[in-house]
Amino acid sequence: MALAYIGLGSNLEDPLAQVRRAFDELADIPLTSLLARSSIYSSHAVGPEQPDYINAVALLDTRLAPLALLDALQAIEQAHQRVRIQHWGPRTLDLDLLLYDDQIIVEERLTVPHPYLTQRSFVLYPLADITPTLQLPDGTPLADLLSRCPADGLLRLPSPA
Repeated sequence: MALAYIGLGSNLEDPLAQVRRAFDELADIPLTSLLARSSIYSSHAVGPEQPDYINAVALLDTRLAPLALLDALQAIEQAHQRVRIQHWGPRTLDLDLLLYDDQIIVEERLTVPHPYLTQRSFVLYPLADITPTLQLPDGTPLADLLSRCPADGLLRLPSPA
């Protein structure tokens, strides 16, 4: 079994509902259990002008290899009609494999840790919700990254009643 952190994001077609539904779909991936879900946040978009995003992070326990997990994540994106037209453009659902155990993976289809993980408040703060003592595979503590990454424009949304 491996622990995998997944970043969730959406800014189209009822983004909050997209992310909430994706949490449930992550729990349905074969050979995988959903262990934790972060709070849900609103954040400003990175890239071209577009609506704000809804973001969160999930922690999975999986028996899937990294590329098999990536395939499962992309199948969920496709079920949400994810269209890849513009780099960093708007999307119905974006699922990123942020971390996979303590592995460093550099392959054509997959880089783990996610290349922008250390720079994105909308990833770091939800990660801290789940595992505040997390260390990246290179030994960098999450707390150090948070101290250098202001939460500018990041807003934790209230939990549903």
